[in-house]
Amino acid sequence: MSNQRSRSTSLQEEEELRLPRPPGIIRRYWARHPILADVIIAVICLLLSITPASISTNYRSTPGGGLTVVDGPPLVANIIIGVLVLATCVLLLRRRQWPVVVFVAAYVTAVAYLFLIEPAGGPLLLVTSYSIAVYRSTRAAWIGMAIGIGSLTVLSLLLHFTDTITLQAALNGIFGQLTLALIGTLIGVNVGGRKRYIEAVIDRSRQLLVERDQQAQLAASAERARIAREMHDIVSHSLTVIVALSEGAAATDDQGRARDASAAAAATARGALTEMRSMLGVLRDGAGDIPLAPMQSAAPHATVATAQNAGYPVALTTVGEPNISASVEFAVGRIVQEGITNAMRHARGATRIAVHIDYASDPIVIEIDNDGVTGEVGTTGFGLRGLSERAAHVNGTIRSGPVGDRRWMLRAELPAASESPISDRAEDAQ
Repeated sequence: MSNQRSRSTSLQEEEELRLPRPPGIIRRYWARHPILADVIIAVICLLLSITPASISTNYRSTPGGGLTVVDGPPLVANIIIGVLVLATCVLLLRRRQWPVVVFVAAYVTAVAYLFLIEPAGGPLLLVTSYSIAVYRSTRAAWIGMAIGIGSLTVLSLLLHFTDTITLQAALNGIFGQLTLALIGTLIGVNVGGRKRYIEAVIDRSRQLLVERDQQAQLAASAERARIAREMHDIVSHSLTVIVALSEGAAATDDQGRARDASAAAAATARGALTEMRSMLGVLRDGAGDIPLAPMQSAAPHATVATAQNAGYPVALTTVGEPNISASVEFAVGRIVQEGITNAMRHARGATRIAVHIDYASDPIVIEIDNDGVTGEVGTTGFGLRGLSERAAHVNGTIRSGPVGDRRWMLRAELPAASESPISDRAEDAQ
């Protein structure tokens, strides 16, 4: 069950990565059946390694073409050599997982071959040198070959100087095994390097897929936060004004004032509806060059006039001319709108709501304070969080809190020349 799941997962990843099909029917077959390939290689190595050992152990050819019995290694040594060959060939079944172990076993078998009367060998070093280069590393293959051939050379010379083997047998054993090890290492380095490079490319592609999905999730999360911020600014302020106008129209006996209040509530609702349609239109179009912010910012004097029509004691004071960037202008409008909305909602007994904007200073200072705060007022609402995000977009700061006993002040400082380095869409996506 787990194999089927892993295979389906692998196929799904390959489809997402759009990997090309591996070349060659035979190569694809062996890639899908690695155990069968290792069994065949182990059997071939066993046949090619055990046969010369069994023939060369106790017999030597004569000039007449026959065989004569000579004093060779004892039967125990023959058995040991055969067991070493068999064990090394069995270990070949795990050459992908244990390349170093199989590599060392092959060199031990190569040393055992030195004790044969006739120099002999097999493809064990060829296969194991290839395996360590492919499944371990190029560095490990060259270091292993140097240590193995060096050790084999030292042992061969020691056996020769102790009259255990002839010089010809020692040289044949050294150069024969060196040739096999060198061929296997060179082929393995080439195949292993290409294999690791392809694996690195595929791994990097998988990382890019993960990063793409993460970026999409971050962009979606930022977009939801942006929509929530815009909806809060539009709906909260407009509904607060509409509620105040509706309550005023219901409370007064003057039909003219009630009519004016109802007309103002309708105008506020239509303005909010128009702004919401503008924002939803931007979302529906989905064009990459359309900014995420509404096309028109809420002007501070318009927000103050709307609150005054609803019967709130709001006063606006400005210093200097608003010679500022579009992004800062939009942030100023939203900060004033949210500050007045909070005062209308939480400071119903206020006798004064003062809005002060200093365009002459750098950074620009926006202060909104009222004297109608009673009790504790939360500082972690969606509106204040949205204002903090807007101020951060233009590299500004904002803070809100009580001043004295019954006063509450919202103060923002925005750089006059600040311009977002990239569009709001790109910022939110990051």
